[in-house]
Amino acid sequence: MARLLQWNSLSHRLLAVFFFLGLPFLSLAQAPPAEDRPSSSAPAAQAISTAEQILIGEPVPQGYTLPPERAAQATAYARARRRIYFLDFAWGLLALLIALRWRVAVKFRQWAERVSRYRILQAAIFAPALLALLEVVGLPAGAARHWLAVRYGLSVQPWPSWLGDRAKGALLELALGSLLVWLLYAVMRRSPRRWWFYSWLGSLPILVFVVFLSPWLVDPLFFDFKPLAPDHPDLAAQIERVIARAGEDIPESRMYVMNASSKLNALNAYVTGLGASRRVVVWDTTIARLPTPELLAVFGHEMGHYVLGHVRAGVLFAAGLLLAGLFAASHLFRWAVSRWGGGWGLRGADDWASLPVLLLFLSVLGFLVTPAANAYSRHIEHQADQYGLEVLRGIVPDASAPAARSLHILGEEDLEEPSPSRAVVFWFYSHPPINDRIIFAHTYDPWSQGGSPEFVK
Repeated sequence: MARLLQWNSLSHRLLAVFFFLGLPFLSLAQAPPAEDRPSSSAPAAQAISTAEQILIGEPVPQGYTLPPERAAQATAYARARRRIYFLDFAWGLLALLIALRWRVAVKFRQWAERVSRYRILQAAIFAPALLALLEVVGLPAGAARHWLAVRYGLSVQPWPSWLGDRAKGALLELALGSLLVWLLYAVMRRSPRRWWFYSWLGSLPILVFVVFLSPWLVDPLFFDFKPLAPDHPDLAAQIERVIARAGEDIPESRMYVMNASSKLNALNAYVTGLGASRRVVVWDTTIARLPTPELLAVFGHEMGHYVLGHVRAGVLFAAGLLLAGLFAASHLFRWAVSRWGGGWGLRGADDWASLPVLLLFLSVLGFLVTPAANAYSRHIEHQADQYGLEVLRGIVPDASAPAARSLHILGEEDLEEPSPSRAVVFWFYSHPPINDRIIFAHTYDPWSQGGSPEFVK
């Protein structure tokens, strides 16, 4: 999995809108920094990458280490991304408070009511106007993240293409967000005290529907996807051996290659979808830069997500957090509207113009549950690592070695921070630190101790 519940970048953003743009546990974006990319003038002994070491047969470190210059780059990159994360959160809250103080939402509501007396048409005017404003508010942070990704060589996407993707995502968000806002306030008017529970019930099928359709309708708007087997028959054959070893049935029709290289230099793979839309996706950059044993290790990890039902589990976990978040936010929301609503020009809790108040509290609550969401993500990522090691046994000689090497290469290519503090891991990390994962790959061996594996018998 790419990041916590981050089945892909756009379904991630749509889910953030689904949670009324207010539960950032679905957008655990790390944050960005800046220095130059590693220069070609670095000494050859430092410049050689782990992938090159593997290809020429040199020994690879047992833990996650980087050449000094690249380690400095990775640390600076991580720190800057964290700074942007906090600045973006603070700026978002400030923007909502300004919108309330200047009665921006009230003006949007007045405009909508002048155009039509029908609530659904008012929602179609009010919600896109406010959500578009919030999209503009978030644009600087998004641009800063992209600038850093380009500066550090993780992205090759030109600015016009990035802006086009941003616009497509915004349009989808506006469409979904407008529907959700209309439904939310319709429920709020009918049940002023229990709207949070009925809204949660009504949101569940929408959440499932979005996750189900995203691989078919949303993802292809941003990247091209092709079946894996036709262009990589040898790799597909090796993957079939892994699947047979697991006793599972993952048809070739559910294995795809994404042309990440059109926009990115980073390496990744992920599982997405539910039911008939569920699939494993490997980035073409990963295929291009990893030897076959290491590719199988990556596939074994993603297969763990697939077989262990982590997408489904992630949806259930997100639904649970949403229920708790809506319950808490509903009480804070009612209190704030009662105390300050008059000064903000609000007519009551079910006034369209009260939406920034609700978003404000949902944003704060979402921010506070970030560590819990990341802890859950680290748990399922560890399970996927364990599954990958178990399923590769008997398929790849000394399966722990290619698993550890693949993690080292992914960390190096994606500029993963070498030595994050415990506080950073607690708040930001949706995966266990690379060094911990590599150590686990080298040390997990229930077979030699007379035990049995947990997932693949």
